[in-house]
Amino acid sequence: MFVAATTRCFCNLGWDAAIERLAELEYSFLEIMLHDEDGHLKPNDLLTDFDKIVFSCRNTMRLVPIALSFDSSAPEEVFLRQFQAACELANLLKIVTLTVRAAELGTPYNAEIERLQTLVRLASVQGVKVCMLSEQGRMSHDPLTAAGLCGHVRGLGITFDPSHYIFGIDRPIKLEPIYPFVRHLRLRDTRQDAFQVRVGQGSVEYGRLINHLGRFNYNRALCVDMLPQEGVDHLAEMRKMRLLLESLL
Repeated sequence: MFVAATTRCFCNLGWDAAIERLAELEYSFLEIMLHDEDGHLKPNDLLTDFDKIVFSCRNTMRLVPIALSFDSSAPEEVFLRQFQAACELANLLKIVTLTVRAAELGTPYNAEIERLQTLVRLASVQGVKVCMLSEQGRMSHDPLTAAGLCGHVRGLGITFDPSHYIFGIDRPIKLEPIYPFVRHLRLRDTRQDAFQVRVGQGSVEYGRLINHLGRFNYNRALCVDMLPQEGVDHLAEMRKMRLLLESLL
């Protein structure tokens, strides 16, 4: 396992400044967010200026891109074109893991299976593995449903974000069903009443989590995904999180 960080950890800065700040904090690996809402790089840019996106993703100082995250609100036809371009980008960067969001709650189960099968099939052409983000308000909101989708969609993995199974949850959730499918991990400290808190003030049991995943031969990124907060020294928090995770490896 190794420690990484997402580009949106410094979503308040420009692309170059965000990369520079992560390098100064001695992070070595990077997850690039191709998001409409909170990404420095936008999904539609993949269609309008693909070469520029490739240049940006390769110009990351000494940080090595190890994962992509894709989130687009475009209509289905455009979404699929953007997604295919994201898979091509991943291939060029030698990235295997590409994270997507599950459909919103209320989506017919079979329809979501078909959608995810389409994404997995398109990604496989470029040698890319699709991971579905565990997330409240989506069909991956509980471990059993998320694991069930992975069971029906051959090749689908999970990007596990434990905060979504802590914040706003009134009782412990059994996470065992999803451990075998985890291919990527995003981390911040979280409490039941706050999605993100200062490092050490939350209830995420990092050591226990790493041990559980290790039993299923997880050897990939522990990816820090912390957003800047008003009144909090974000640089200090990012440094503390890196040191904490590295001490557990």
